[in-house]
Amino acid sequence: MTVLNPATNICYIVGAMSLTPDLRPYPVGGDYVIAADRGFDSLMAYGVNPDLAVGDFDSLGHRPNHPNVIQLPAEKDDTDMVYALRKGLELGYRRFVLLGGVGGRLEHTLGNLQLLDWLALHGAQGFLVGEKTAITCIRDGKVLTFPLSMTGCLSVLCNSGTAKGVTLSGLKYPLEDCTLTSDFPLGVSNQFLDTIASVSVKQGSLLLIWEDRGDFYAKLPKLWAQ
Repeated sequence: MTVLNPATNICYIVGAMSLTPDLRPYPVGGDYVIAADRGFDSLMAYGVNPDLAVGDFDSLGHRPNHPNVIQLPAEKDDTDMVYALRKGLELGYRRFVLLGGVGGRLEHTLGNLQLLDWLALHGAQGFLVGEKTAITCIRDGKVLTFPLSMTGCLSVLCNSGTAKGVTLSGLKYPLEDCTLTSDFPLGVSNQFLDTIASVSVKQGSLLLIWEDRGDFYAKLPKLWAQ
């Protein structure tokens, strides 16, 4: 039996999404995979058997044929994605990858962006991953360092209220101990250089949005905030 290590193991939560090899999850021993509603079909198409399927299954259209299913009522406060995250936290996971939660319906995308901050408030970190896009949140003294191999654009936005002590280094447009606010997008479309880059914030919350260029999973081990 593989023992969970919260410092390294990942909880993958998969919703309905476009099928592309770049987004297929690659769980290893100790990881946990949750299908959220029609994400069950996505995982079956990838050949990945989830550990758990949750949802009201209105999108899937039927209760999945799986030995571990939690069927939720159609009328509820939590979305299927929120319930899946709660379950992952309950199981002890603190690293999450959310697939199928960006693009599509705008209200669900915005809600899932909020969940990245919600995870950070619970001592966890999540990556919301779509085609050529990956998003995470850091807050209150955390720093995220990007490996040398990163290319493309990085946007750093204040998630809510005010973010103080924001420092961006190793990027085309650096900042040092600055304040960002949620009412103005100062940090849009920065650029990686041929060097190690980092983003940190002393107080408040930041959303980090970048192009993953199809190799997100190769970089993922180096992208957890410290």
